Amino acid sequence: MFTGLIEDLGTLRELQRSSQSVRLTVATGLPMAELVLGESIAVNGICLTVVSFGDGQFCADVSPETLDRSTLGELKPGSRVNLERALRLSDRLGGHLVSGHVDGLATITERVRDANAVRFTFRIPPALSRYLIEKGSIAVEGISLTINQVSAETFGVSIIPHSLAMTTLHHRQPGDRVNIETDLIGKYVERLIKGASEDRKQGSIGVDFLAKHGFL
Repeated sequence: MFTGLIEDLGTLRELQRSSQSVRLTVATGLPMAELVLGESIAVNGICLTVVSFGDGQFCADVSPETLDRSTLGELKPGSRVNLERALRLSDRLGGHLVSGHVDGLATITERVRDANAVRFTFRIPPALSRYLIEKGSIAVEGISLTINQVSAETFGVSIIPHSLAMTTLHHRQPGDRVNIETDLIGKYVERLIKGASEDRKQGSIGVDFLAKHGFL
């Protein structure tokens, strides 16, 4: 689990491809002495497992599923990547709860200067837009952001100078694709409501229904 607060801008050093997977080597300023094998690091919002580390860099394997659902397969040596280590229970939750499991891709359609900030507009698949609400949270490339406007196919965010300078959004332009993770709370609520609706179709709410859903 992550918060969407980026800790470091890493640089992709190497991308080793096999027939069905990829291994990334990422240079980073994260403290090597604190890393452990098997820990999770979010790379552009995608939860990856550290398989080796040392000399200011770490390696992580990327599965075919992750390559299909994210932009990691589009990276090249020299690409900058957003990095965040996993949340500790004692940490402050400065962003929002981010699982590191990408839902899909969005495309930047507009980038406009707005006083000291920059407004981005993204086109998102309609199947994901139902999870977005104005002033709700969304993770873009692993960055916890507040949604300023939302429609059936687009959403907009405003990026302050610090966030722009410390993340890959500094380099992103219209036409670029980005990884998107919607708020997981909305997805759980949708699933629960759908399950309750199916149960009601099968019969009225009774002792069995309450017990099944943890009320007894």
